[in-house]
This record gives sequence, C-alpha cells and structure tokens, in this order.
Amino acid sequence: MRIPFNRPHASGRELTYIQEAIDRSYLSGNGPFTARCEQWLQGHLDVPRVLLTHSCTAALEMAALLADVGPGDEVIMPSYTFVSTANAFVLRGATPVFVDVRPDTQNLDAALIEAAITPRTKVIVPVHYAGVGCDMEMIGAIARRHDLVVIEDAAQALMASYQDRPLGTFGHMAAFSFHETKNVVSGEGGALVLNDPRLVQRAEILREKGTNRSQFIRGQVDKYTWVDVGSSYIPSDILAAFLFAQLEEAQAITDRRLELWERYHEAMAPFEAAGLLRRPVIPADCRHNAHMYYVVLADAALRNRLLDRMVGLGIGAVFHYVPLHSSPAGLRYARAAGELPHTVAAGERLLRLPLWLALGAHQDEIIAEFSKALAEAAV
Repeated sequence: MRIPFNRPHASGRELTYIQEAIDRSYLSGNGPFTARCEQWLQGHLDVPRVLLTHSCTAALEMAALLADVGPGDEVIMPSYTFVSTANAFVLRGATPVFVDVRPDTQNLDAALIEAAITPRTKVIVPVHYAGVGCDMEMIGAIARRHDLVVIEDAAQALMASYQDRPLGTFGHMAAFSFHETKNVVSGEGGALVLNDPRLVQRAEILREKGTNRSQFIRGQVDKYTWVDVGSSYIPSDILAAFLFAQLEEAQAITDRRLELWERYHEAMAPFEAAGLLRRPVIPADCRHNAHMYYVVLADAALRNRLLDRMVGLGIGAVFHYVPLHSSPAGLRYARAAGELPHTVAAGERLLRLPLWLALGAHQDEIIAEFSKALAEAAV
C-alpha cells in the first residue's frame, strides 16, 4: 500500500531501553522492564495487580483459567470480535454464546445479555470496540444478579474510560493488547489486569508455567516447584523495554490520535447527512482513545465497491471482523443467542481508514480520495 492502514510508532527511547536491558544481561521474562511496565499500568489504572503477558490472547487464556471455566460452561460475548475472545474459552471446553452488538458503537448490547443467560452461563466478556466503553454499569448489575464473572476484553482500550474510570477496571479481570496495530505497542504483547486481589497469587503461578517461582523470588518459599496448571505467558524483557518507552508517551500518543480521529469525523459529516454512511458514536459517558476510525456504509455492495476503489489507489482501507458466529469454527464450537442483525451489518458494511501517528498530509489525500471514490461508488 502506498498509504498503509497502519504504521507502528516509535517514541524515541525504545532502542535506549533495549540496550539497557542487554547491558543488564536480563533478556528473559519477568525482568526489570517487565516490573516497570506493570507498575506503570497499575498506577494508571489504580488496580491491585497487572501481569504483563506475551499477548492479549495469553491474558485472555489466563483469565479463562482463573475463572475456572470448563466443559459445559457458557460464556456470553459478542460475535463481532477477534477470534482470541472466543478461543480462550473454547480451549477450556466452554461454549461461547454470541449476543448481538449495538448499531451505534458495535459493542455488546447489554440489554440482550439477560435473555441469553442459562444455568450453564459462567462468564460475560464485554469487548470495548474501537476503545469505546461498553455499558459496564448494566453489565456489572447483571453479573451481580446472576453471580457471573466479568472479563473485559480491553485489547483496544488503553487510555479510554467509562464514567471517568479507566476501561479494564470494571470486571473481575481484563486483558489489554500491545500488538503493533494498537495505540501503544511492543510488536506483540499484552497484559492481564486483576481487579480482584484474591486472584493474584494463582495468576502468578499460572503465568510461571504452574510453578510458585514468583513466591520463591520474593523469599516466601525456600524452593519452587510445580503446584498448578499453567503455561509460559511471560514476555521477554526486551519486549517490555520497548513497551515501557511507549507507555511513557501514552498520553501524547492518545492526544495526537484524537486529533486525527476528529479530522476524519468532521470530514465524514456531510456523507452521513446525505445518508451514504454512519459515523462512529461516542456515548456521553465514554472517553475514547481514537484506536480506529471507521464508517458504516449504507449497504454491503457500496462498502465493497468503495473498498476496491481505495485499495486500487494504494490506500489501506480495510474491513474488520468476519462475525464469529458465521465462521467455520464458530458454527462448530459456539452458538448464537437469537438473530444477530447488527453484527451481520457490521461485518458487511464497516470500513476502516488508515490512522497512525505520522499520517500527516496523507490524511488530506485519504479524505479527498475517499470523497471521490464514495461519489463514484454510490452511483
């Protein structure tokens, strides 16, 4: 692509910190930079414990283990999400139950959750799409009424909030992503947020391959051994060094992305007024992080024609998820709670535009070419 959909941003101190990690001769997991990243996230979120992981997928898998999800259990989630949201629970033998999304935010429709609950339901997984918060007040109330675990998929949501409280701090647990497509990155990487202090000790064990190594390092036991199930979920301290440089600039990164997002939003207003597309909606009780800018076209044919024209111009416009309930694995391992018309519409009609920090003058070109392509495609 002449103008790619994404281009990772470097803050300027990544190589300095990586060299520092090399000089310390600590390259494996759970090192000094891992600790610094965890402390930064704990301070920003004001939570009991954050554990850095090698991916958001790993954080979700740990959350499923900590929730004691197993065969026969059901987990409520949206179908309009990345496959890791479902895979983490399918791996434990549970059944994802897909509920429709809201047409304004593409977030799990909290008003539909209660009807999907059965005696087998164990977990609700709200996904904060595009860094816009789900209705965590309603979701929390439902979870308390039915004694359910809430695990926030906050992969896209660092530096975003709901009712002036950071996303990732509402559920029992939450998972963040630092994949190179996110706002704050380490190439690959993630974090598990533990809002319930009772989960911390076991989470440390699961992340350390099922051993009590963390307790041994702190001098709490005289040797460490295998005490539980687990896996290798810790990232290299090299990745943590890269990430720490990004976290130091997280607010500046967010502010610049919000400027780019607002420029798109303003430019798309006339097309929305003409009925050709819908712009994203940010509820009044949410502060988003400009993770992405998308539009929802009037119909699937228009979206596909516009996408083809933009790609033909070398501009990295892309669609997003193929809804999980219609995928081969979704049909095999999961079920839908009724019809999912808004999920289907998002899969067929949503289009994302390039958004990265150094977009600069490219954004004016994208808007101009989008305007021209939309006019041609709408004929």
